[in-house]
Amino acid sequence: MRALLLAGGRSSRMGRDKALLEVDGEACISRVAMALAEAGREPIRIAVAGPEDIERYGAVIDTTIQVEWVLDAEPHSGPIEALIEAFEDPLVVGETLQLAPVDVPWVNSALFAGLEGALGPSDCLAMPSDGLWAHPLLALVRPEMVVGRLKKGDRRPLHVQFSEMEHSLMLEDSSLLRNVNTPADLE
Repeated sequence: MRALLLAGGRSSRMGRDKALLEVDGEACISRVAMALAEAGREPIRIAVAGPEDIERYGAVIDTTIQVEWVLDAEPHSGPIEALIEAFEDPLVVGETLQLAPVDVPWVNSALFAGLEGALGPSDCLAMPSDGLWAHPLLALVRPEMVVGRLKKGDRRPLHVQFSEMEHSLMLEDSSLLRNVNTPADLE
């Protein structure tokens, strides 16, 4: 099973690159990549904004992890555009694809494994939820069932678009789903 790790954002609210932000002495991108690898979600395709990110991020990711790098066709255009690009890739046809953003440093392999069990036979995707919010960027997706339903230019939030598709929700501890967008999120 493959994974898509989204690492092409600007990190403007954080004020510095979230991928390289250290949590407990380890870069966020490294923590998320390791959780994906431990869950058997390799190769991990990492979507980045520019070629310089490949070297910077690659320097902090464990070299035993199978990584494929991809440049966003439209840098900093947002996650929906990156997802559409990934879902149209012939390599993912017939597979499930685990999504993960770079800014969830507390996520673990058990969460990813749980999503596999939550994905029903007719579901387009399974998303973790903390009971209040679904977390679409941590969804396990069947790309061929989603690709025609996500639209470029549709500015509705991803959780709204995903919730309109057949899906399952998996209740999860909010501490694992917590993301870091501002310096205050690290406190």
